[in-house]
Amino acid sequence: MDLTTILLFATAAVASLFMAWVIGAGSSGATPFAPAVGANAIPTMRAAFLVGILGFAGAVTQGGNVSEAIGNGLVEGVTLPVGGVIVVLLIGAGLMAIGISTGYPIATAFTVTGSVIGVGFALGGDPAWGKFAEIGAVWILTPFVGGGIAYGIASVLPRPDVPEAVSVSLLAGVVGTVVANLEFAFLSSVGGTLAAAGTTLIPVDGTAATIAVSLGIGALAAAVVRWDIGRDQAGGLRRFLLSLGALVAFSAGASQVGLAVGPLFPLLEELPAVSPLAVLLGGGVGILVGSWTGAPRMIKSISQEYASLGPRRSIATLVPSFLIAQSAVLLGVPVSFNEIIVSAIVGSGLAVAGGAGVSPRKLGLTVAAWVGSFVLAFGLGYGSMLALGA
Repeated sequence: MDLTTILLFATAAVASLFMAWVIGAGSSGATPFAPAVGANAIPTMRAAFLVGILGFAGAVTQGGNVSEAIGNGLVEGVTLPVGGVIVVLLIGAGLMAIGISTGYPIATAFTVTGSVIGVGFALGGDPAWGKFAEIGAVWILTPFVGGGIAYGIASVLPRPDVPEAVSVSLLAGVVGTVVANLEFAFLSSVGGTLAAAGTTLIPVDGTAATIAVSLGIGALAAAVVRWDIGRDQAGGLRRFLLSLGALVAFSAGASQVGLAVGPLFPLLEELPAVSPLAVLLGGGVGILVGSWTGAPRMIKSISQEYASLGPRRSIATLVPSFLIAQSAVLLGVPVSFNEIIVSAIVGSGLAVAGGAGVSPRKLGLTVAAWVGSFVLAFGLGYGSMLALGA
């Protein structure tokens, strides 16, 4: 490999690490524990430390699906060359830097996806219509599904006829059942999930065994939370909020690492000595460092907004955020954490304050920024490759 090629690969790696750092310092590093910080359940620096560790763990154990989709699943018939990968990463990192400096909500998922598609089309690739359908469905349905679930939870939690020892423990049971069925790379030898691994301990095989183990784990989670809230309601709610923050932080690392390292995956064919796991480790380290060095300021800032929500509305926000993020990881779909969280906050706000709790103008500007991020990234990717003679 000549010196020029080595320098190109090094440039791509540095751009990828920068994106991972910004992701860790931004919404995926700041949002998960911001509600808990706002509710005084955990100090800011401890939250930043935990979100970095959990984001790293999610990136390494669950980040493969989204990374593969970004690297090879968006455009058919072509493989991005090293120059194209650098263009994608520079566009993504550049737009993210502009968003951070100006305060505009530039969504990483939209910019990276748009730039990859733009570069791929400029190289003569064909649309991957199946993957586009999945991405479009997730992006369009997220505001309605996330907002709807948050609205429903926020409507039930404060009701006097539904004790929180019941309502919150039911939520814990649902979350526990979902956790039992999350796919982890290190469990591939025993079925990939905690539920599948658990079936090896009981004398029953098949789907019934998986369902039984899943429900058992969910029931255990519900029982623990109900006991905790029963003996200390305020403390139990805070601890459940912390648990949700941990799950969302883990899911953020799993879903967002692909936006930073996914573009590198096509290059691995030319570097057989480098494994996908090594690339995910690098992205996880970038997210971890970003969370530790850049997230504390963001957590403190965002937590001031969450402080007015209270623990119940924060729970209503984080439950759908976790469910949607994990659905996207399972499908291998790049998803915007900004979109997920904003949708859930709006849904819970409508339940608590009605239309008065939502600013149509601010929402309109946010949606316009999301759409504009994708269109701008696509145009820059396509135009850049044409200018380079693709």
